[in-house]
Amino acid sequence: MFDVREKPKMVERAFLVGVQKPGESEEQIHLLLDELDELVQTLGIGIVGVETVKLRQPQARFLMGTGKVDELLEKVREVQADCIVFDVELSPAQQRNWESTSGLCVIDRQEVILDIFSDRAQTKEAVLQVELAKSEHSLPRLKNAWTHLSRQRGGGGVTQRGEGEAQNELDQRMVRDRIAKLKKELVQVIRHRKTQRKQRQRLPVPTAAIVGYTNAGKSTLLNALTGATVLSEDKLFATLDPTTRQLILDSGQKLLLTDTVGFVRKLPHRLVDAFRATLEEALVADFLIHLVDASNPEFRAHEETTLAVLKELGAESKRILTVYNKVDLHQPSEELGIPELPRDALKTSAKTGAGLDKLKAAFEEQLLGDFQKRILMIPHDRYDLINLLHRAGAVKEETAKPEGVQINANLPLRLLSQFEKFAIS
Repeated sequence: MFDVREKPKMVERAFLVGVQKPGESEEQIHLLLDELDELVQTLGIGIVGVETVKLRQPQARFLMGTGKVDELLEKVREVQADCIVFDVELSPAQQRNWESTSGLCVIDRQEVILDIFSDRAQTKEAVLQVELAKSEHSLPRLKNAWTHLSRQRGGGGVTQRGEGEAQNELDQRMVRDRIAKLKKELVQVIRHRKTQRKQRQRLPVPTAAIVGYTNAGKSTLLNALTGATVLSEDKLFATLDPTTRQLILDSGQKLLLTDTVGFVRKLPHRLVDAFRATLEEALVADFLIHLVDASNPEFRAHEETTLAVLKELGAESKRILTVYNKVDLHQPSEELGIPELPRDALKTSAKTGAGLDKLKAAFEEQLLGDFQKRILMIPHDRYDLINLLHRAGAVKEETAKPEGVQINANLPLRLLSQFEKFAIS
């Protein structure tokens, strides 16, 4: 994709700037800066300095006053940083002003997250979604990209503009054309995903989506429950693409589990929109497994962030099963403000396997209202129906009889009317 700005080829030394707005506590800002530190390091960039600015009144030009700008730039030069990263969103004009004044690469949290997503996207849909988000982000910032904007191209051609067309206008047209093309491609990819989903839904196998803050252990849990080998690493946004695997519960009931992209505070809205199709797996699931990293001191804030994003996606009315993961690393402390977990909470360690049996039993409880037990007698000439029951994971016990096949079934409600005439109990 067309580059947003002429940045240094290799950004290696970042200076982080947090902005404390009225009503925000210092503790909040420090925690957000800690997270920004981790996000930036995820890109392989070292941190050489951190500064918090108390903001009384936002200024149009630099967000803050020129005196504070000079003070910050002095500190940036002292540590020889080659990039300034703000934890708040900068307007295109503010970003341009900072770059022209400092002579350095200047980005904000949104762009850091976009770059991480760009590095991690694997499937065609995720690649397209991220490129679309980056293109939409770059469009109002294109003036930053060129030092030769005053140069005009000669007239003529299809537009017949006598004075020529500024390079910036051409660049904007290129990005707009690219955005339009990406949207068309995404329509096709999303249509294909919907077709796949409809095929899955024809088989009334229940589904659950694992949602939660990034690095909560969603992929590790999916692997531990299903024996899958989905990438799971101790880093932010280790996986972006939804992965679905089958879990067979102790009762014999099948359940499709989907691992979804992790959430993060201040997630760019354009990424929420761009990944809406990916996160639709959460919207169509029978219930959600909200995984919380109990080892993180900020797990309460992470819970709130996840629930806020789910609400933004329209999934807040879903049945939600909250699960506290990494309990082997949970260390409550009054001094550090790390609370105890609720007594009746579901507690697991996907890494050690602790609590997974209780978790699977909780899945069974979630599904109780979606099924009805029946004893069926299926005629020998209707093995198509027996096959359907097996594919739906509804067969608990099967016995051959002279008059047919007797099946102890856990029937999904969607299949109830189809099999009611074969019920003998």
